Amino acid sequence: MEDNILEQQSQRLVVRYGAMRLLGDFETRRGTVFRRNEEVIVRSERGVEWGTVLCPATERTGEYLGNTRANSGRILRIATSEDRRTRSETAEREKQYFTQAAAMISERLVQMQLIDIEQIFGGERLILYYLSEGRIDFREIVKGMAREFNMRIEMRQIGIRDEAKLLADYGDCGKPLCCNTHLQEMPAVSMKMAKLQKATLDPNKISGRCGRLKCCLRYEYDTYEQNRRELPPIGAMVITKNGQGRVISQELLARKLVVVFQDGRRVMTAENDIVTVISRGGNTRQSDDAEGD
Repeated sequence: MEDNILEQQSQRLVVRYGAMRLLGDFETRRGTVFRRNEEVIVRSERGVEWGTVLCPATERTGEYLGNTRANSGRILRIATSEDRRTRSETAEREKQYFTQAAAMISERLVQMQLIDIEQIFGGERLILYYLSEGRIDFREIVKGMAREFNMRIEMRQIGIRDEAKLLADYGDCGKPLCCNTHLQEMPAVSMKMAKLQKATLDPNKISGRCGRLKCCLRYEYDTYEQNRRELPPIGAMVITKNGQGRVISQELLARKLVVVFQDGRRVMTAENDIVTVISRGGNTRQSDDAEGD
């Protein structure tokens, strides 16, 4: 059988669903067969939803998902042509709901910015995603919307990075945004990471669609940091196969050092060519100081 066919052996599959690309561990009916990337109808804790099959649920995926059953449920069926028509109709209604909700918010002078609206596929609830600088008492507006739309209303405050996750599409790399695809949680990112990786410090080049530092700066940071700590620091005096010299630069991914010798030569030196470290120098914290946010 093809590798991309997921048989009903584990009885559980990882499914992506919802506007915020939630991930969950979903149970299937015995004997059913699903393909990766197949569109399915699921029942989650929020109601009946549209989802996409990703992979079998295993102990490893459980660790990635946080070993939580909060985002779990059952796969009801493969999406049909009727389901696709319903989804298109739902998308059109969402545009109308957005216009109406934005008008209601404006009329009541509520200090919030409506970003997006998501109607659960089964029609159980309408979720409004908004930005706000502080807490808002929206009880009255929720009551008004519930009467207007005749469904349960849920208000969800989000951040700037969540806005990009909802509305943006592709990054500077030409690929779909990480927050739109595989990221379950968006990691904290700092200028320290950009400096350590010797990335450009031009904010326009290292900022993502959300206007914040790109999440991908976090991916290799642990490797850079580990190599930085294991290699002789900048300022260290070392003896190499070519003689004695001082470390003036680290090439962290390659695990190499630029060493200046007493005769003025600057040589790119592999880690294995360092015989011993005479002195770690008086600048052992140089990298830490240079990486401050």
